[in-house]
Amino acid sequence: MFTGIIEDIGKIKAIRQGANSMVLTLSSGKITEDMRLGDSISVNGVCLTVTSFSGEDFTVDVMPETVKATSLRSLRVGSSVNLERAMSANGRFGGHFVTGHVDGTGTIVKKERKENAVYYVIDIGETLAKNCIPRGSIALDGTSLTIFGLEGNIATVSLIPLTHQETVLGMKQAGDIVNVETDMIGKYIFRSMEQTNKKQTLTMDFLAEHGY
Repeated sequence: MFTGIIEDIGKIKAIRQGANSMVLTLSSGKITEDMRLGDSISVNGVCLTVTSFSGEDFTVDVMPETVKATSLRSLRVGSSVNLERAMSANGRFGGHFVTGHVDGTGTIVKKERKENAVYYVIDIGETLAKNCIPRGSIALDGTSLTIFGLEGNIATVSLIPLTHQETVLGMKQAGDIVNVETDMIGKYIFRSMEQTNKKQTLTMDFLAEHGY
């Protein structure tokens, strides 16, 4: 489990490409400080397992399904990635509950600076948009953000200067792909309501009526 508060920007040092899988070697002095074999690490929002490490480098396996479902397939040697270690039980919990199980990808439609904020307008597709609400949480490349605009498939988020500077989102432009994980609680509610009454449209009034 992660919080979506990015700890470091790492670099891809090597990629061993399989027919449908990948083995990534990454470099990050901060992430490897207390690393153990088998640790879970969020790489651009994807939960991966440490299979080996030495000094500032560590290696993770990426299974075929993960390659297909995420933006990791577009990584190259030298690419920058967001990194976060699994949530510590004895620390403050910022962000929101992020599992590292990416739901799909979105495309940045527009990026615009407004005073001290940078707005990102992102097409997340119809399926993912169903699990989102305005002012709800969303993780983009593993970064915990708040949706402040939602129209159809288009979600808008705003980054403060620190988030823009300290995550790979700041390097991305219109046309770039981001990994998307919608809010875990929202997904369970949507699934529950969908199974309860498949013909009922999920609305705020419907949720309130059923005690959510």
